[in-house]
Amino acid sequence: MKKDVILAGVGGQGILTIAAVIGSAALSKGWYLKQAETHGMSQRGGDVQSHLRVSSDPIFSDLIPMGSADMIISVEPMESLRYLPYLSPEGWVITNTTPMINIPNYPELDTIVEEVKKSKNQIAINAEKIAKEIGNPRATNMVVLGAALPYLGFSEEEIISAIKELFGRKGEKIVQMNIEAIKAGEAFAKAQ
Repeated sequence: MKKDVILAGVGGQGILTIAAVIGSAALSKGWYLKQAETHGMSQRGGDVQSHLRVSSDPIFSDLIPMGSADMIISVEPMESLRYLPYLSPEGWVITNTTPMINIPNYPELDTIVEEVKKSKNQIAINAEKIAKEIGNPRATNMVVLGAALPYLGFSEEEIISAIKELFGRKGEKIVQMNIEAIKAGEAFAKAQ
């Protein structure tokens, strides 16, 4: 089994946290992992992109070639559009529909969502709204990851175990809030 995933968003949205959760789940299965942050700025508001490759077999490159990503997971809609050329014809794009407007000529949201919805396999989710509804507005990234979960190749239990490992030192309340966000995103995806 292998998954090549492009993670996209802007600084401060938790892209690297998504990578850490998926990576932890892969390592717990004894899989191989390669990750490369190939573009972006760590400061809030700059675009961030990461290549994440997990496989049960050795991985020799950390970069995903154009047109071969199994999935794009994006916490920002324009960033999902930016990386669509990486998506394979059978790949999935999972994107938040709430924009972080950080440039003066940000495209119309409807235009972006229309373009994303042209992909064969896609989920456009208002993850920010769902995160607020469950009382954890900072968990937008986990809602998006939850929406990707049915197509990611990991069980809910494996992802929850990774969340417990990564967030455990922050306390049980934080762990449970992130698990709730994962489950809310997954429920949304399964209802589509």
